[in-house]
Amino acid sequence: MEENEDFNTCFPDSKAAYVLSNVAEVVERILNFLPTKSLLRIASVCRLWRNCARRVLRTQQHLTWVSACGPSNSEVHTLCSILAEEVEKVFLLPKTVLAMVDSEAFSGQAYCYRQSKAKKSRHSPDTVEELNLLFPKGCDIMGIATPGIVLTPSGSSSSTPPQEHQEGEAGFAIMFPKMEGVQIRPFHFCKKSISPAALKEAGLTDNPELRVVLMFVYEAYKPGGERFLNQLLELLGKSKALIAGGIVESVFSPPKTCCGQGAYGVVGLALSGPKVQGASVLLDQDVTSPKAAEATIRRLKAAKIPERNTLGFMFACVGRGQNYYNNQSNVEADAFHKVFPSMPLFGLFGNGEIGCDRIIKDDYTLCDADTDSLQHEYTTVMTLVHLG
Repeated sequence: MEENEDFNTCFPDSKAAYVLSNVAEVVERILNFLPTKSLLRIASVCRLWRNCARRVLRTQQHLTWVSACGPSNSEVHTLCSILAEEVEKVFLLPKTVLAMVDSEAFSGQAYCYRQSKAKKSRHSPDTVEELNLLFPKGCDIMGIATPGIVLTPSGSSSSTPPQEHQEGEAGFAIMFPKMEGVQIRPFHFCKKSISPAALKEAGLTDNPELRVVLMFVYEAYKPGGERFLNQLLELLGKSKALIAGGIVESVFSPPKTCCGQGAYGVVGLALSGPKVQGASVLLDQDVTSPKAAEATIRRLKAAKIPERNTLGFMFACVGRGQNYYNNQSNVEADAFHKVFPSMPLFGLFGNGEIGCDRIIKDDYTLCDADTDSLQHEYTTVMTLVHLG
């Protein structure tokens, strides 16, 4: 009570001060309008505000994201240049962050066509450290660089379609809060760190609640990389979980701790829990028109997954996109938006796709491919992930 008394002394004879220092229902309602960083700052005012702020944080279960495209005016990637400002506006406390950027602008090989080659690479320890400082301590950040990016504009309404960026700077960061009934475990393995114990700790084996695995393999074409991927997919294929992802250029977070530069490996997210649902369809090489793409994506409706707190993921081959559809741009992203107009879509153009047709309705699998069909070329894996 002493804290509340101190608060009242600042505003003697003020009814507003009395309400704001004593009526939790009013304080909590007001705090719902504040972004998370502001919420955390004012939680130190008094015990009542601190308790109200904690309750508000527990209710902030909606997924959110920041995305950017186009050349940056600074020395950092276009996504990194806006993240610090945009994170201040977020209405959740991030527990896990999945970030993807185009590899051409981020790798350092093409650091920036407006900058001197003598300047440091964007893919530098400083950049990774700055990214870590933007989010709460203990937040798991997964950063991936890939040839092309699929994103939904930040703060967009349902009338704004997602965008395919096969060229130019683009990136996104999806922020997942801690959610009841959902457990998200990041993993990062190379040939030295992968083991039965590590797989179990990541929730990939001996986990009956595993529902979805998003995985991204880097340096897969190095000697031994294909065998590494095949062994991992054979193991994961034995589970009942949905497997989806792609082959990317590199990973910048979490940093490698055991294998040297150029070694192959895999990163990903294992999503477990009773509130997690997933479904996917494969747009194979026979899907060559907007009409066929829409018809294939529409099959995801059979899963009857709620659209609230659901993300769409598109993992496409670099050989698809505009050239694949007779110079028509944004075909598959537009088809997804037509079928799911209120659902955000994110993903990548990569050097190989991981996934299959997998739709479960009322605990009955309508379609399910075997392990040998999880790797593809010149295809797109379109996936829905629902988090309760």
